[in-house]
Amino acid sequence: MKTMITGATGQLGRLIIDNLLQKMPQEQIVAGARHPDKAIELQRQGIEIRYADYDVPEGLEAAFHDISQLLLISSSHTDDGIRLAQHKRVIEAAVKAGVSHILYTGFAFPQQRINVASGNVHTLTERVILDSGLEYTFLRNALYIDFVNVLGLKEAIRSGELITHPGDFRFNSVSREDLALSTAAVLAGSGHSNRIYELAAPHTWSFNDLAAALTSLAGKLVTHREDASVQHWIYSFLKKIDTVSTSNDLEQLMGRSITSLQDSIVPFV
Repeated sequence: MKTMITGATGQLGRLIIDNLLQKMPQEQIVAGARHPDKAIELQRQGIEIRYADYDVPEGLEAAFHDISQLLLISSSHTDDGIRLAQHKRVIEAAVKAGVSHILYTGFAFPQQRINVASGNVHTLTERVILDSGLEYTFLRNALYIDFVNVLGLKEAIRSGELITHPGDFRFNSVSREDLALSTAAVLAGSGHSNRIYELAAPHTWSFNDLAAALTSLAGKLVTHREDASVQHWIYSFLKKIDTVSTSNDLEQLMGRSITSLQDSIVPFV
């Protein structure tokens, strides 16, 4: 049985493969890449590389030949219409190639998103997968902890003050490393067919908690203050998604606790 990871040269894809190498023989892992030349390091690790471009449907069916389970990592394109079209091409090619099980990395708690009635790229992609008749697993990823990088953490440490836009913000965000570990566990395990996992933190944190984490890391006091003059697109985005619902799925799949807030933000300070 061969397992293929699309978008294998992206941050999440590489991490998933790193974890898979600890759980299954390398000859069972196939990396799908839009630019195979960027997958040289994976090739050196003994991973088979196949050209798989979401925008080139004629190449996808060949890329999926003899693949039993396929991980579709959602497109990073900024236009959701284009993203959905790309996902449809992958799903259609998977059916034609005889893939038996498709896994999709969507977004956690999509039913809570604003304007969900009109559909969004993740719920619509899931519907296409359901209609395809393939066995499925929906891996709904919570907000990446990376979003804190736009909050000015280094400046907060220098000034001793984390300043954010006003609002009752709470977050169920997680690290890519944790998501990759849980995804690899699903790919290498059994009993995950036709399941939906909400890969979010089991508890939320606030900007006050973030300031406390910065305090511990910096060894100096960092306080949190709200200021209406603070404007950034991230705040309007955060209000449109579910950042407060929690789940134990991630920890159960990993077999350990999620990475702490303090450890998660180290790369951004």
